[in-house]
Amino acid sequence: MNDFSELEAELKKLRPWPSSPDLAARIEISLAQEAAGRGTATAGVLPKRRSFRPNWIALGLGLAAAAMFLLLARMNVDRPSKSTGLALLTPAPITPEAKVDDALVPSALTQVVYDRKDEGLHFAEGVDQPMRRLRSRKRETMQWNNPKTGASLRVSYPTEEVTLVPISGQ
Repeated sequence: MNDFSELEAELKKLRPWPSSPDLAARIEISLAQEAAGRGTATAGVLPKRRSFRPNWIALGLGLAAAAMFLLLARMNVDRPSKSTGLALLTPAPITPEAKVDDALVPSALTQVVYDRKDEGLHFAEGVDQPMRRLRSRKRETMQWNNPKTGASLRVSYPTEEVTLVPISGQ
């Protein structure tokens, strides 16, 4: 096990050779000639100066991949909703035959969708094909007015709607 200890002892005894006295002078002369452009003695010794050259193919592929990622990420966000609008206002129809006593008449219904989530695939019991579950959270506000007295009543409450949309693979 002491094989390495003998080797270490020999390595500790080693000392570098002293440099020759004219080595610094020769290096200085070679560098001065290279700077002046006259000599080629150090052309193979010193590293060449590297200039920056961009790899246009790699840059183009990277930009194309980033654009594709952004396009796919925004595809589901930009799709407008089909079932309900952002705000829906429906006034009640007023007919001339309606006799208005001292009663409240429905005048408006407002639905504001403030959150819509796509919850992914859902496999319902007894159904062979998968369905996509969409959850909408909204606030509905109903308003009643009394045309005779001008009194109004407004009721607002949150609702949540879960819609299952069938998905066909063909």
